[in-house]
Amino acid sequence: MKTAVIYNSDLHFEHLLWKNELLFWNDEIKTFQNRIDELEDRWTDKNILKGLGEFKNSFVIHKRHVKDYLEEINGHEMNIAKHYEIHVNVIDIPDLKRHEEIKAIMETERGLYHELKDEFFKFISKYM
Repeated sequence: MKTAVIYNSDLHFEHLLWKNELLFWNDEIKTFQNRIDELEDRWTDKNILKGLGEFKNSFVIHKRHVKDYLEEINGHEMNIAKHYEIHVNVIDIPDLKRHEEIKAIMETERGLYHELKDEFFKFISKYM
C-alpha cells in the first residue's frame, strides 16, 4: 500500500479558497439583507413580511456560521504555522482528520447556502 504525503502548503491553499468563499458569502449576505430592508419598507402584506423576516433570520444564522468557520479555519492555519516554525512540512493524523471534517462542513454549508439563495430569489421574484 502506497502512502500519500499531504503537505501543509496544500492544506493552506484549500484554506485560502474556503476563506475567500466565506468572505464572498458574507458580502453577498449584506446585499441580501439590504434588499430585504428595502422590500420591508415597500410591502405591508403580512405574509410577505413574514417571509422576508424568515429570510432575514436565515441570513443572520448563516452569517454567524461564516464567522464560526472563519475562526475554525484560522485556528487550523495557526496550527500549520506552528509546524512551519519547527520545519515540519506535513501534518499529523488528528489535524488532517480535522481538516477533512472542516472540508465536509464546507461542502454541506455550500449546498445549504445555495439552496437558501435560490429560495430567496424565487421569493423576491414573486413580489418585484
